[in-house]
Amino acid sequence: MSRSNHWGHTERKPDVSYDSTADPAQILAAAAPATGLAGSLAPFPGTPGMSLAERFALNPFLMAPMAGVTDAAYRMMARAGGAAGCYTEMVAVAGLHYDGAKTWRLVLPQEPEPDICVQLFGSKPDQFREAAALVQERLGERLVLIDVNMACPVPKVTRKGEGSALLDDPDRAAQIVRACLAEAHVPVTCKIRKGRRTGEPEVAPEFAKALEAAGASAVAVHGRTASQLYRGEADWGTVERVAQAVRIPVIGSGDVKTPEAAARMLRQTGASAVMVARGSYGNPWLFGNARRILAGEEPVVPTPDQRLAAFACHVRLLDATHSHLARARSLAGWFLKGMPNASYWRDKAMHCSTVADYLDLADQVERQGDGSRVS
Repeated sequence: MSRSNHWGHTERKPDVSYDSTADPAQILAAAAPATGLAGSLAPFPGTPGMSLAERFALNPFLMAPMAGVTDAAYRMMARAGGAAGCYTEMVAVAGLHYDGAKTWRLVLPQEPEPDICVQLFGSKPDQFREAAALVQERLGERLVLIDVNMACPVPKVTRKGEGSALLDDPDRAAQIVRACLAEAHVPVTCKIRKGRRTGEPEVAPEFAKALEAAGASAVAVHGRTASQLYRGEADWGTVERVAQAVRIPVIGSGDVKTPEAAARMLRQTGASAVMVARGSYGNPWLFGNARRILAGEEPVVPTPDQRLAAFACHVRLLDATHSHLARARSLAGWFLKGMPNASYWRDKAMHCSTVADYLDLADQVERQGDGSRVS
């Protein structure tokens, strides 16, 4: 027997059964009606023969690379939500040089991912050249582009001359681009920041020009300095100034937390595309909604039931792709944000360890629906 819960939806009997043999494609197809997400994943728009500018014009909203976040399950959810393309986590060229199994796990797309953008990091041009050849060989037509990380501000990366440390060495950065292009048959792009240190002159426009001269097909610009990490506000003016300085497409990044912000960044900065990072936490619908707003349509706000169903789908995808289920604890915090008694449920999620635990948690949240407190 069913009854109406306090959200006004029909409450279902708890069901924590789980088919561990289901593959990701089956999981996505089965979850689509309840989540409002697509049941199958579309490839990167356009064809390989088209320029990135032409392909971005078809869908300009991309899911950013995020270390420890953008695994296969996360990428599938973003693609199901309407992202044009998704990036791997940062991949060390040194790890590929030594043929590390864990490193290759970051690179290789899983079914049903149609294609992928691979982000590499390091500081040695010869290792980038080798990595570009290896990735190209292993992925073939499923490789959309190779991106070089010149933005990561984490000290354990920058102290090796990698990530945002390359902002201090434009000659080496250009050498890395040329090294990748020597082997890659796909576009090579770069992600940069406003500059290395707050208080110093902005370097992004001139740095982007050097990358363009080296052959980069696009540049993504995060409007913070490396020393800011992720604090303060991103300067979208930096994105605009880079877009005015180069002829290649510019991808805007930083503080794109809502679909409205994603559409606004395109309109304000002259960027050709937008890269969404933390704004996609628990919100795979953002990408499709950004496209709706850009087209003058109203965004579709997911219901609490859809958010819970998406959380359950994401947990199942983690399991089906053999990712560590501890990542679902973060997912619970993201998907349950703003729901009644959210802090209580987030705490309970910290004690979940199996797929059944997380699915039972989602059922409990759905049943409570009392609307008594939001935290």
